[in-house]
Amino acid sequence: MEAAHDRGDGTRGHGDGTRAVRAGLPEPRPYEPTLPGPVFAAHFHLPGEPVGPYTYGRDENPTWTLLERAVAELEAPGDSTVESVVFASGMAAISSVLFSQLRAGDAVVLPSDGYQALPLVREQLEAYGIEVRTAPTGGDAQLAVLDGAKLLWLETPSNPALDVCDIRRMAAAARAAGALVAVDNTLATPLGQRPLALGADFSVASDTKGMTGHGDILLGHVACRDAGLIAGVRRWRKIVGAIPGPMEAWLAHRSLATLQLRTERQCANALALAEALATRDDVTGLRYPGLPGDPSHTVAAGQMRRFGTVVSFVLKDQKRAERFLEALRLVDDATSFGGVRSTAERRGRWGGDAVPPGFIRFSVGAEDPDDLVEDVLRALDVAAGHG
Repeated sequence: MEAAHDRGDGTRGHGDGTRAVRAGLPEPRPYEPTLPGPVFAAHFHLPGEPVGPYTYGRDENPTWTLLERAVAELEAPGDSTVESVVFASGMAAISSVLFSQLRAGDAVVLPSDGYQALPLVREQLEAYGIEVRTAPTGGDAQLAVLDGAKLLWLETPSNPALDVCDIRRMAAAARAAGALVAVDNTLATPLGQRPLALGADFSVASDTKGMTGHGDILLGHVACRDAGLIAGVRRWRKIVGAIPGPMEAWLAHRSLATLQLRTERQCANALALAEALATRDDVTGLRYPGLPGDPSHTVAAGQMRRFGTVVSFVLKDQKRAERFLEALRLVDDATSFGGVRSTAERRGRWGGDAVPPGFIRFSVGAEDPDDLVEDVLRALDVAAGHG
């Protein structure tokens, strides 16, 4: 059982389960729901001067307010200076930081092995006169191209290769160089890693993935403790209209209550699956930061509280990988990750990722671990022609 003690990142207080269940709830009122239902409103009653918190639906919404409060509590427990802003998707959240903070003539450092949509962002940044530099996540390689940059963008663990960089080291170097730091924390979630406590200026995530965890909501968020920086992010959301619907925001808040339960089970399952895959001669390139022998384990253990729900590995070739995916019975062939139902895919089918044709990204769900491991090992045997 998780007690109320130091969480390993400078925070104290309730355990993650208690915090996830209670985060963002309003003060209790007699005969009213614990979590009020979604507020569907394009406009609000607005007599006199517009001085209230809710004036028009593109600016603010009471349902967003509660969710944003919850996300901020999870990102930085006990730190009332941290604010979060929620968006219609993870890509909207990413874009809000990049385009609110960068101007023509600035330079930004992106990971060369990060989220596949980053090359699309690069094209747009360069079209606006922003210099884009890239380097791999592993080995803190982005530090080599940091000099003179306005913003350093980290993705750790990286997607899909699961390399890890040292956030503390990177943030300290960026601060010394006068650069801001944003961390894409989608894969880890705040229960696995808290970038703001490690020195980052922004913690960004696609909440479509592990935060909401059921594969039925598109959402994203940005968290930040600097009032001026987060104001720019919020203004960008208003300008481009990248706002979540109230129903999606309410469903996301409801989903947060099970975040700790889901994360604990899925991370335990991921480790069990990785350990089983490590015994297979037909599996190469196995990566999971929670494995003691993983190249990223030492750095990950120094900054991650949980190691995530994604495992990657390589099968012999494209045909072997496709036979494996077809043979799975408990795992869906799908491109997202972080959900309670396990998914897997051959990443090479999309192009853009520097991975072998047989590379598998496996998102581990909340199934019974014995059932899941048995299904995967059986599918590997079938793919190899042994089943």
